[in-house]
Amino acid sequence: MKVRSFQLSDYQLVTGLLEMVLSEECYEQTMEAFARQLSWDSELVLVAVEESEVVGIMIGTIDNNKGYYYRIAVHPHHQRQGIGKALIQSLRQRFEQRNVMKIMITADEHNEPILPLYESLGYAATDFFRSFQKLSIVAG
Repeated sequence: MKVRSFQLSDYQLVTGLLEMVLSEECYEQTMEAFARQLSWDSELVLVAVEESEVVGIMIGTIDNNKGYYYRIAVHPHHQRQGIGKALIQSLRQRFEQRNVMKIMITADEHNEPILPLYESLGYAATDFFRSFQKLSIVAG
């Protein structure tokens, strides 16, 4: 499994993965944020690839010197295999390379079920960013 930056050729596979994994409401919010992040900084959109198949995606953003983990999705057949952790660690490295002062986890209702994943990597409740604002507003 390899983690790399999103490429335009990944678009169809990524949108299919997001549609499969996320609820309809979450998918719509995520697609809006995904498009905005690609226009701002596509290096913060990561994909996990296994045998030319996109098995995971992570969308991050930077705002006011803070890095935000916005959304993560892993194909159901590939969950609990370390892909989510690899995506988080890869995005963390990118944040650190850019001298981000603090990393936050967007803790909206769609991310609540995976907050224990972040906790297993050493993040605490104080790292969770709870807001009713969408990424497009937060990082605008």
